[in-house]
Amino acid sequence: MKSIENIDLPIASPGAGRSLRVMRYGMPGKGPKVYIQAGLHADEAPGFLVAHHLEQLLDSLDVLGEIVLVPVANPIGLGQWRDEFLQGRFDFANSVNFNRQHLNLTEKIAARAESLLGDDADINIAIIRKCTADVLKEVHPADEAGALKKILFSLAHDADIVLDLHCDYDAIMHVYMGTPLWPEGADLAAQMGAEVTLLAEKSGGDPFDEACSRLWWDLAKRFPAHSIPSACLSATIELRGIADTDHRVALQDARNIISFLQRRKVVEGAAPQLPQLLNEATPLTGVDYIKAEAPGVVVFLKEPGEYVTRNDVVAEIINPLPKKGESPVLAVRCKTDGVLFSRNYDRFARPGRVLAKIAGKEALRDPEESLLTV
Repeated sequence: MKSIENIDLPIASPGAGRSLRVMRYGMPGKGPKVYIQAGLHADEAPGFLVAHHLEQLLDSLDVLGEIVLVPVANPIGLGQWRDEFLQGRFDFANSVNFNRQHLNLTEKIAARAESLLGDDADINIAIIRKCTADVLKEVHPADEAGALKKILFSLAHDADIVLDLHCDYDAIMHVYMGTPLWPEGADLAAQMGAEVTLLAEKSGGDPFDEACSRLWWDLAKRFPAHSIPSACLSATIELRGIADTDHRVALQDARNIISFLQRRKVVEGAAPQLPQLLNEATPLTGVDYIKAEAPGVVVFLKEPGEYVTRNDVVAEIINPLPKKGESPVLAVRCKTDGVLFSRNYDRFARPGRVLAKIAGKEALRDPEESLLTV
């Protein structure tokens, strides 16, 4: 069974109204609930294409639980065009990243749930979800983007599985998820063919996936006498690079999501044999964000997916206007052993700009730091 709902966003300016299209499959309460969204960063095209193929696949399948699919999660960003380029990562109104500052309601949920929690994990899950829904009724955002974030979280907060479809610039398939969700979530990374899986309890900035999952382990720490499992497997799936919009690849990604959901008993059918996990998960604290130390033109010497070792030259920065006695070529080296999983799609450097990312096993930063780029 499929239904479609359009949820209006508050009007931000006269004559301009936007809405969110929500597709629902299955029946609430019949089985596990899954929430899937694409395009929270509205200028990341691969997620839209995978959602397109996913909708077509779901239209012909029997959903045993409930699936909520939001194929365009950010109609605000999708309208932000400038100089022939769609700029859907940051809100033009306040420059805030659309995947940051999502609702963190743990304290308010804890205050409501404390006297109600017991020893039964399933009952505690239901209590926490009910308290979350009650707290959400008291949230009244002041702006359009805030209203959008509330709607998205309202659709996802009671889901057992949340998949947020993104992409990086020039990248391989990789996945972000909370450390407490590993190794339970390893089947997702393996099924998607992720070459890198990045784990953190708190990545900083309150991205959407953590809004859905982190409250569970935060509450478990707050109430150790009660049984509170990590009841939401929430992950950000980075569908390679920003230009990877091939029908064949996107259809396979959609099929992989269906296989994962079949294995989790959400969709009818026998799941195929689980592919082998390509690489073990690594900590988000171990990511080497390789930054430029000088301006110029970037020439990459390593490709996404390559394994590099510490002090390898990953790129060179060419200065077309060197001063007298200054070398026109600056070698850019990495600080860790690991997989180069992302690099910039343009070829320009300025001091401090992130040029590439490497997933290493050894921590390079304190876990209390903000672990994500802007």
